[in-house]
Amino acid sequence: MKDLFSPYRIKELELKNRIVMPPMCQYSVEAGDGIPTNWHQHHYVSRAIGGTGLIIVEMTDVDPDGRITNGDLGLWADEQIDAFSKMVNEVHQHGAKIGIQIAHAGRKAQDAETPVAPSAIAFDESFKTPRALETEEVKEMVDKFRASVRRAVQAGFDVIELHGAHGYLIHQFISPLTNKREDEYGRDRTKFGVEVIKAVKSEMPADMPLIMRISAKEYVEGGYDLEESIAFSKVFQEAGVDMFHVSSGGEGPIGSAGRPGTHAAYQTPLAREIKKALDIPVIAVGRLDDPNLANSIIGNEEVDLVAVGRGMLRNPYWALEASKALNKKVEIPTQYERAFTH
Repeated sequence: MKDLFSPYRIKELELKNRIVMPPMCQYSVEAGDGIPTNWHQHHYVSRAIGGTGLIIVEMTDVDPDGRITNGDLGLWADEQIDAFSKMVNEVHQHGAKIGIQIAHAGRKAQDAETPVAPSAIAFDESFKTPRALETEEVKEMVDKFRASVRRAVQAGFDVIELHGAHGYLIHQFISPLTNKREDEYGRDRTKFGVEVIKAVKSEMPADMPLIMRISAKEYVEGGYDLEESIAFSKVFQEAGVDMFHVSSGGEGPIGSAGRPGTHAAYQTPLAREIKKALDIPVIAVGRLDDPNLANSIIGNEEVDLVAVGRGMLRNPYWALEASKALNKKVEIPTQYERAFTH
């Protein structure tokens, strides 16, 4: 019987439990150089101490102008690798595995002098209007993703996640709302994503899984729904994605096409349908910080892994607390044993 604390394996990635810390930007690189700081070191290592099975480092960008803000992490230069390696090594010392989300913000790059995007369409009136990438620049962008993943592999990460959700660059190419191009990347809105996937896979060991985060549904008029996201996810699966991290929205201000629910597990049905349609492992995310709820969707085999975001921001030791709530015996740091056994 599977539960939240069952081990999980995909390719050569072995996790001690099904609990994931999803990427959550900290906007804390005060020097603006993309290099992790002491804050990031403490932030991620504390979740490893707290029993998390898989930690995914926040959106880390392939280009200085691809950051949401200048306080974001980056892997566009070799000089950035060592600080990530230090973080990876210390997380490993506490029994967790660690991945990294590689991305480009596209038109949502707030601090870029001139953001770039598939088409020259602003996110909203408070954002700058981006410049549409030339066809050759799109090809160069693919190589930037490839180079960043090479650095991530060199830093020792266990798994790579591509950010194809929440209205950032890969999602912008997928969406009919943001991709109005007339070249090959407009005629086939999956082409950029496919090329990125194939490029980064060429830099990854064959036994390392590739996760892709997607928005399975858009919440604006004219946006895509689950049927289309299943179709493009199938294309990405064939290109080399091993697991989908299923979220939703982010492509624009929420409009009249139906607001997302904010109830517990509101995105889990999307993940379940992707898993069923593609027969592929999925991570569910979105208001899953109740241990019994998280445990039930694993036990019911709706999803494979559960990401706990805000709950883990509130409590670095969420996984250990969940083990106590569910009466599951897990390895507790020796220094904390008395808090969980007496």
